[in-house]
Amino acid sequence: MSKKPRKNYTAQEKVAILRRHLLEHVPLSEVCEQEQLQPTVFYRWQKQFFENGPLTFTAASRPATAPLEKKVSALEQKLARKNEVIAELMEEHLNLKQAFGDL
Repeated sequence: MSKKPRKNYTAQEKVAILRRHLLEHVPLSEVCEQEQLQPTVFYRWQKQFFENGPLTFTAASRPATAPLEKKVSALEQKLARKNEVIAELMEEHLNLKQAFGDL
């Protein structure tokens, strides 16, 4: 008697299987038979799904764009300040050239 190779389900496949039973109301026995899945595996996935569900709605689970946006904003401010300093220096330079004549 040989064992069947174990199928590794993707996260999307697991959610689709859970959805079929929980939202589409397909009987668990039918879902497990079609997917060749043990009910204990289904219930473990369901437990994990509901335990990790709140992470979906937290900022931590969203792409980490906030630190990047903060860094971009800081760099833009630094660049604006640099441009102001350069403009002041250029104005001073032109005033000195005018005061001493074009050397």
